Amino acid sequence: MRSTIIHAAGDVRLDTIPDPTIIAPTDAIVRIIRTCVCGSDLWAYRGTEHTDEPHPIGHEFIGVVEDTGTDVALKPGTFVISPFSDSDGTCQHCTNGIFTSCEQGGFWGGLNRSGEQLGGAQSEYIRVPFADGTLVALDDHPDDTMLASLLTLSDVMGTGHHAALMAGVKPGANVVVVGDGAVGLCGILAAKRLGAGRIIAMSRHEPRQKLALEFGATDIVAERGKEGVAHVKELLGGIGADSALECVGTKGSMGQALSSLRPGGHLGFVGVPAGAPELPVGAIFSKNLRVSGGVAPVRDYIRELLPDVMDGTLNPGRVFDTEMSLNDVSSAYTAMDERTAIKVMLTP
Repeated sequence: MRSTIIHAAGDVRLDTIPDPTIIAPTDAIVRIIRTCVCGSDLWAYRGTEHTDEPHPIGHEFIGVVEDTGTDVALKPGTFVISPFSDSDGTCQHCTNGIFTSCEQGGFWGGLNRSGEQLGGAQSEYIRVPFADGTLVALDDHPDDTMLASLLTLSDVMGTGHHAALMAGVKPGANVVVVGDGAVGLCGILAAKRLGAGRIIAMSRHEPRQKLALEFGATDIVAERGKEGVAHVKELLGGIGADSALECVGTKGSMGQALSSLRPGGHLGFVGVPAGAPELPVGAIFSKNLRVSGGVAPVRDYIRELLPDVMDGTLNPGRVFDTEMSLNDVSSAYTAMDERTAIKVMLTP
């Protein structure tokens, strides 16, 4: 089969590798229907995360079960959504709802807790360990028009939702969203869904500003640093936001989000850390800020958000402004890196 392999910074290739096979009785083989490039994939592509040796990449996919081990309840032919990590569903962390910390799990394209290399999602097929504890099945095959939004449940919509929950977004709250990538845009959708009264999107890119407003943002702030914070506070009567969603993962974005909060405000951070995004403990202490966040345990969120996607209440698939064949995966990375695309969906 063909699978995307990152060989070094800036060097992503669609290579031919052996087809995945059932190894354990809890495995499933999934034929990938749609996958995509994530902003966090760019950390390795740009060299922020070092690539020691070639390995698979990509962690978001939807597909159809092709084969299963003897202990799997899912049946071949079932349409499934996968979170960006696998999980056994039975360990203490999974039963606590933190599936991303599963004692046996790992992230697609990376190593699991046992040091086993997991397949990457930017592929034609993938082996899913602990299939019943990982995959979320749909009763029927969805229409093609639903695929983009269903794919966002694999990561970005669930991650934006996690940011809003961690930020304590409540009905009527004033919210600022730092980051205008797919996660930030989904964070706007999530904040609106939770009843936020005012949503300020920090964005300097016109197509993203337009989509942010269509998703529910009430205001756009294009400035950064002190000027950006001043503009946010001006919009909010000089007080600052009740909640801030940090959806980038840099020191600058973290500082922007924290500085935009009112005293006693809540920060929800989900940006994958890149470039030492240290927390300024003194500022947090002096303003009585509450800070929560981390890797989104999206498996639970899939079931929570799925009904709203299926009935059209949520349409997060609009973050995919570009669609390409898996054959063009290298061009997809270039488009994401150069910010000519918000998010690229790939069809194997």
